[in-house]
Amino acid sequence: MNITQEAVLKALSTVEEPDLKKDLVTLNMVDKISIDGNKVSFTIILTTPACPLKELIRKRCEDAIHEHINKKVEVTVNMTAEVTSTRFGTTPVLPKVKNVIAIASGKGGVGKSTVTSNLAMALTKSGAKVGLLDADIYGPSIPTMYGVENGKPEVTEVDGKNMILPIESLGVKIISMGFLAPAENAVVWRGPMASKALTQFLGDTLWGELDYLLIDLPPGTSDIHLTLVQAVPVTGVLIVTTPQKVALADAIKGVAMFRQPQINVPVLGVVENMAYFTPAELPDNKYYIFGKDGGKELSRRFGVPFLGEIPLVQDIREGGDNGVPAVQDADETTVKAFEGLAQGLAQQVAIRNASQPKTQKVEIKV
Repeated sequence: MNITQEAVLKALSTVEEPDLKKDLVTLNMVDKISIDGNKVSFTIILTTPACPLKELIRKRCEDAIHEHINKKVEVTVNMTAEVTSTRFGTTPVLPKVKNVIAIASGKGGVGKSTVTSNLAMALTKSGAKVGLLDADIYGPSIPTMYGVENGKPEVTEVDGKNMILPIESLGVKIISMGFLAPAENAVVWRGPMASKALTQFLGDTLWGELDYLLIDLPPGTSDIHLTLVQAVPVTGVLIVTTPQKVALADAIKGVAMFRQPQINVPVLGVVENMAYFTPAELPDNKYYIFGKDGGKELSRRFGVPFLGEIPLVQDIREGGDNGVPAVQDADETTVKAFEGLAQGLAQQVAIRNASQPKTQKVEIKV
């Protein structure tokens, strides 16, 4: 059986990447083709290690080789990942960070920080390099959720400039006002001071190479939000809400802010937190305490993806209190919910980077 590299590429050119709607060869996703008699192996470079469609792509590759070359070919499909970006290496601030993702909500108390901490952990578990910036200057909670409340970032000199070294916990690089101000002290700052702190966290922290930097924003639409989009090119925003009518009303304002023409940051999706209550003794039961399908309705209204429901369960609360995000070792339902969110978000980032223009900093005069 005489198999050529050209024949393998021709066969794989019939395989479409499900999200990007182009074939694997055109997208330069095929690498390291090896042929040994009737054995063919190659590597598919996925757009993210959290890709939810990797097994579908693998199966389609195997089928293409069998259909277009020979059914008796032994096919080995290896998978690796290289996270896409439209901003990597193009900006003096965060030059090695591929994607900056804002996590926002219009209302406080919807569990945004809980979702963010578990999302960061789920992306890390998938193999991505992740950083987490706690931009809630007045009420930082990420250090508690990662068990590093007493962390004290060190400073190192790089090219004559002092840079903050983020605290690393469970593979996630973290920076937060909670590391710099004692927990018992209130941060009493006016807006410009808080904005300056965020700017320093972005520009004076030695993040290194990251696939995703998640920014846990404070509630509402404030100086912090404007400072972020003016300081760095933001890949997109994830909106966190609960099913409650009052939470949805505020979430709508959050979506509207990022969609303003002068801001124009893509909304990557909506996630509904505390979607339903499931008691431990009745794992198959769902009680919709705060209403039902509010997040889905919000996503339909604005034409953005709905990325999932996070249940209201004790494991998630305990994980935050104990300093180990629940996605690490909670029950299967909780783990799958956060892993599904991570996969969905990574998928939307890849689609956004392939189909929308390069991210730019926002220029606003107010």
